Formats: sequence, structure tokens, C-alpha cells
Amino acid sequence: MRSKSFDGMVCSIAGVLDVLGDRWGVLIIRDISLGLSRYEDLRRSTDVTHATLSDRLKHLESNGLVERRQYQSGPDRYEYLLTRKGRDVILVIQALAQVGDKWAVTGEGGPPLKFVDRNSGRAIKLALVDEKSGDVVPLRDVRPQAGPGADDLVRWRIEKFENKAGLRGQ
Repeated sequence: MRSKSFDGMVCSIAGVLDVLGDRWGVLIIRDISLGLSRYEDLRRSTDVTHATLSDRLKHLESNGLVERRQYQSGPDRYEYLLTRKGRDVILVIQALAQVGDKWAVTGEGGPPLKFVDRNSGRAIKLALVDEKSGDVVPLRDVRPQAGPGADDLVRWRIEKFENKAGLRGQ
């Protein structure tokens, strides 16, 4: 059972969580990004029930993360492909994998999946970078700032952060 929608909440994070739906949605996006596109392959990979997989695929499709494409008729069979929006969500999946690997959440055997540069074969990782210069910015130097879509609740959160971090007025 999916939890209550974040609809109406002024928060980009809540919006992404809402379009993903739940943890099954995250794993389905993971699998489609790895090239699994057919229903039975997705079911085998996740071991989710038919009802849950069907529901989550419909949710992901209605939220524009995947598109369904027929690959066989009589009986009709479909595959699921990431849309542009769905491909952008891969960053969330990679960030989760990176944190999980850092903290060895699957055990001490090492990362179960690595992401590498297609050309060099070297491992890659996500980083926070300055939008203009491209320089890496350490997490300790990142702070929230109200954007053009901020509401009073967002401003309140930022004020709480600034008060706690001693940044008020900087």
C-alpha cells in the first residue's frame, strides 16, 4: 500500500518521491535503467507480486517516468522504457547506491553494482558541483537558499537551518 500523496507540498524532493510512488517504484526504475524492459524480467528481478508490479508500472507511466511500447501482438505484450524524465531520476538511484555502498548496507562483500565510465572503465561517483565553474563543492559548504517557488513553510525551514548553523544574516 502506497502512502499518502505529497500533492500540494512545495518541495522538489517530495515531488520526485510522489512520482516514484514507493520503494517498488524506485527498484523498477533501477531495473529499467539497467535494460530490463519486459514485465516478466521486472517481476523476476524485484520478486514483487503481479498486482503490485502492474500498479507501480501504471503509476510510473501516468507520472511520465516510463512509457509502454508494444513488442508483440496476439497476445499483446509490452515493454517499458524510460522517458527523459525517467532518465533524470537515475541520478536519484545512483545517489542511493553510492550511499549504500559507502556504508556497506548489503554487507561486507563490497558493492553489488558499480557504475563506471563507458569509455575509461573507471568508477564514477556523483558529486555536488558549482553550476558555473564545475568545481566540486564539499557538502559542508552547501546551504539552502529560498528559490523563486518558495512558500512560507520553505522559508521557515531555511530560517531554522540558519539559526541552528549560526548563519543568520550571512
